[in-house]
Amino acid sequence: MGSVTRDGRPWQPEYLLAIDPALCIGCGRCFKVCGRGVMTLRGLTDEGELVDDDDDGDDDVERRVMALVDAGACIGCGACARVCPTNCQAHGAG
Repeated sequence: MGSVTRDGRPWQPEYLLAIDPALCIGCGRCFKVCGRGVMTLRGLTDEGELVDDDDDGDDDVERRVMALVDAGACIGCGACARVCPTNCQAHGAG
């Protein structure tokens, strides 16, 4: 079931469902446009495991990527998808 805009036009939210760490470059653009706390920066190990990003020079972290941290806070506005340079996010009805 869809929603409507303030003036009654149909609108279907497209919620952030996942972020592909293989494609994400950790630029933070999505984080900056989201005021809901849906994503956070995490470390990605050589084995592809997401770990907390504690910025202490952890040798296990290969690089940093954005990760979904509070999916329930997403309102489906799509701002994060519009600014993502790598199209690493999956969006859908929920």
